Parts: sequence; structure tokens; C-alpha cells
Amino acid sequence: MTAGVGRPLLRMAVTGKTHRIKSRLTLQSSGQRSPMMRQTAQHLVVGLGEALWDILPSGKHLGGAPLNFAYIASLLGENTVITTRIGNDPLGEEIETELTRRHLDLDGIQIDHDLPTGTVEVSFHNGQPQYEIRQPAAWDALEWSPKWRQIAAKSDAVCFGTLAQRASKSRESIQKFVQNTRPECLRVLDINLRKPFYSREVIESSLQMATILKLNDAEVGEIAAICGVSGGEIESQMVDLLRKFKLTCVFATRGECGAMAANSRGVVEHPGFKVQVRDTIGAGDAFTAAATHCLLSGMEPEKTLAIANRWASWVASQAGGMPAISDELRREMLNEIAISTR
Repeated sequence: MTAGVGRPLLRMAVTGKTHRIKSRLTLQSSGQRSPMMRQTAQHLVVGLGEALWDILPSGKHLGGAPLNFAYIASLLGENTVITTRIGNDPLGEEIETELTRRHLDLDGIQIDHDLPTGTVEVSFHNGQPQYEIRQPAAWDALEWSPKWRQIAAKSDAVCFGTLAQRASKSRESIQKFVQNTRPECLRVLDINLRKPFYSREVIESSLQMATILKLNDAEVGEIAAICGVSGGEIESQMVDLLRKFKLTCVFATRGECGAMAANSRGVVEHPGFKVQVRDTIGAGDAFTAAATHCLLSGMEPEKTLAIANRWASWVASQAGGMPAISDELRREMLNEIAISTR
């Protein structure tokens, strides 16, 4: 930062089932991890919510905050699971293919036989992305299931947002998932406000479930006003939100100015890293993933901010929210974390 329709239902069901089995087999047999990916993961980290394609002027990129989050968390060595819903269509198949190629666990992905895989038309205004989000999409019909209950019960951290709660069915499923995690699980709310897909009710109910809040500096004032906390500087608004909702930590990203963190001991900040920005899609999700990793590792806020900004700035220097990374660069960035924990 410094950043199917028209097919018989029976055939669809059979095709969808066969497709999922094929994807799982591909993941287990040919989707072997590189030496840098083969390490013992200490935590089960879940990205919960929307899965979609960002349609940019330059082409389409795999996206959705939970996918971006889970991908970066996996690069950081965590055992990640994506809990979402995609359509029984070519775009859904492409999502499974791309996630398999990135060595991500597909076990929490549901297949919808009526609604299409999500897409978002992305344009840019003054370098910032503007989104036109398709509605309805498969992720508007998330289902609370026995599989999801099992995943929730084992989770060490789950990241969720407000966008995927725009439909009542998905909102109920997300809330049940979060509520069925263990008390020690980090419940990370990454707000990601996207008009008109949020309300005071959704925001406040989400904050009441969360233990960690992440938002950007433009969202701090809006969330503070919606939740009825005092005005003033961003630091005081962060602290007020922390206290009102009994949060463990509040993170606010500030674009090229870095990020801030508030906890019971006060507010700290980090100036960020200067990079040549390619686009800012997924940079905030990378920040959240790295911050979650650091918190699970017991790292102090100052070091957490530095590492989270480092990963966010790298994503901002690349195209899309799930860029490929060389083993050499990944090793270098992981070494920075290792040094910080000494």
C-alpha cells in the first residue's frame, strides 16, 4: 500500500458433483506444493464470503476479499480454507482451476446450480478502483452446512466482511459460521464497504461478533458515525470503536501513508513502503492476511504493521489481488517475519 442456465437440473447436479470430485483429485494428486510451500502450518485460517472475477480493462482477475485473504495467508504458511459458493458454470470451473493451481483447499466451496458465479466490473478513478458488483450471484446463497460447522469448530482465525452479507441467506450463514468458532478464534471483520450493500444493522451485528476490525482510513469516520461513536481524529475514533465493541485490535490502512493499529495500550502507526503501484486491488486483503498471521504468532502491533504493510505494498505493485510470487521473493519476505519474531 503505501494499497447453468438452460440446462436440465438433473444434468447440472451430476455435472457439478463430478466437477467437484475431479477438482479435489487434481488438488491432491498433481497440485503438489513447491519446497517453499511445504512447511508445517500452525493455524487453520478461513476466508469466508464472496468468490468472484474482477473484470478489469486489462482482462479478468480472480478475486473476492476472502480469496485474496486466503491466498496471502497460504503464502505466509498458514493452512487456509475458502468457504464460499460458486456457480455451476465455466467461470466457477475456472475459479476451482485457479485455486487448485495456487494450492488452496477447495473443501469449503459450495456449488450453486441456479445462480451464476460472481463477477465485478472494475474501473479506475484517480488510481482508485470503482466496482459494479453483479447481483444476484452464487455467493448470495451461502448455506450453513455440516461441512462448514466442522471447519468453523477447528478454525484459529476467520475473516469475513459486509459485502457477502447483502443477501439474508448468506448473512445468516456467515453469522452462524462465526458464532460456531471457538472462543479463542480470531474473528476478523474486514469491512470493505461497497455501496449500497451494507446497513447499520449488518455493520453493528458484525462488529459485535468480531474480535479484530480492519478498515481503511476513509471508512473509519463513516463507521464511527454509523455506530454513534464520537468524532474527532482518526486515532480517537479507532479507540472508541475498540472500546464500544470490546475488540482486541483495530487496524486502519492509509494508502501511501501506511497504516495504524489501536489496542488497549494505545495507537501505533507505520509509514508504509514506497512502491510503483500497479493497482490497489487486493492490497487491503493482503494487509489483513499478514496482520492475522502476525497476531496468531503473538507479534506486537508495531511489528505487525510493518509486516502487513510489506505484503500489502507487494500486492499493490502487482496486477490483481492474487499475484504469483517467486520462491526467492517469498523466502525473503518470510525471513523478514522470522527476524521480527526474534
